[in-house]
Amino acid sequence: MKERTRQQGIAFVSSFAPRKCGIATFTGDLIANLAPTVDSSHRPFVVAMESDGGFRFSPPVEYSIRKDSARDYAQAGSYINFRAPQVVSLQHEFGLFGGAGGSHVCRLVEGLDAPLVTTLHTVLEDPSPAQRESLRHICARSDAIVVMNMRGLDMLTDLYDVPAHKVRLIPHGIPDLLQDGDQARRQLGLGQRKVILTFGLISRNKGIEVMLRAMPTIVKAHPDVLYIVVGTTHPEVIKHEGYSYLHQLRQLVRELDLREHVVFHDAFVSAETLRTFLQAAPVYVTPYLHKEQLTSGTLAFAVGAGKAVVSTPYWAAEELLAHGRGRLVPFGDSQRMAMEIVRLFDDTKRLKALQDRAYAYGRSITWPKVALAYRDLFLEVSQKPRTHRHAPAGTELMARTNVAVGRLKAVSLAAGVLQGTSH
Repeated sequence: MKERTRQQGIAFVSSFAPRKCGIATFTGDLIANLAPTVDSSHRPFVVAMESDGGFRFSPPVEYSIRKDSARDYAQAGSYINFRAPQVVSLQHEFGLFGGAGGSHVCRLVEGLDAPLVTTLHTVLEDPSPAQRESLRHICARSDAIVVMNMRGLDMLTDLYDVPAHKVRLIPHGIPDLLQDGDQARRQLGLGQRKVILTFGLISRNKGIEVMLRAMPTIVKAHPDVLYIVVGTTHPEVIKHEGYSYLHQLRQLVRELDLREHVVFHDAFVSAETLRTFLQAAPVYVTPYLHKEQLTSGTLAFAVGAGKAVVSTPYWAAEELLAHGRGRLVPFGDSQRMAMEIVRLFDDTKRLKALQDRAYAYGRSITWPKVALAYRDLFLEVSQKPRTHRHAPAGTELMARTNVAVGRLKAVSLAAGVLQGTSH
């Protein structure tokens, strides 16, 4: 049977605005930057994941899926097949999808006619059996799999037995921001105060209390310092524990007598407002509590904005802040956090050098360049004959060769060669 001609766009399966989460923001940014690179017949459209309360979606959303309705996933797959897209882009995060280990989404991908490119926002080092099986199934069905750093590639090949020739490294995109922050400080009324910033949806794993306990030492050395936390409590956290973590953080501020030195901007801010806060802050901190975080859009954003970043060594930070692009301190170590920040404020040359290295690296991962890498990958998989959905089993030598080839491709992308590659 002749395959239907595909001229109806690029389908994205993802969370999407007005939902407040990092993947919704990521997908919106990718689509916005991808649209100018493709002709009108290949414009993106979205199949969006619903939440408990439901959302009032608008274009480019054309269809939605209730998280826990297995039937919805199969019907969404049928809708995508009806639209006959050039390629399907699945934005994968275990918590987005219903079923054991997020397995409901397998119903959608299994029935797709179009090529599938899956972007993994999380790769678990110690998954449950259901999570492992679900992810392996999705990877087997995918024509290409995108990870955002080298650790993700290594984990897929070593822990999930994914053929490395399928895996591509495309970094998390960032806006192309100006480095100068004088105007932003004036706009926010900050004067000449030394600003430290954390932003993102708030949850306990963010470790903000670690930074708060570092503040008395920083204040003693630099009495004009101000720590700003921008972001509201994560919606999923609110469902389970309300605002208790934020209340505890505010109580800690009172106990440490930091009310003149800490501000909580409790809101899900617009991209423009976030840019203003970022430009106003010379130092950015991510004091996360656990290593098992493979990607961080907020960290990439801060690095690209030319911030001097001080962070705990979770996976994303270890790779993004390598080669002198930031400073790493041990998990939970408020004193080391304080010492690193004081040193930066004490030594303006050290501070500026860190900012410049981060900013220079950020130019290689701006959203227009990342969108071009996705466009080229979408074109590559859409133009290949689809005689096999699953990669055939090979000899041990073939497997080793695939790993080597996949890692070489990842290294070339990580070095800034953000373009499609072919096998």
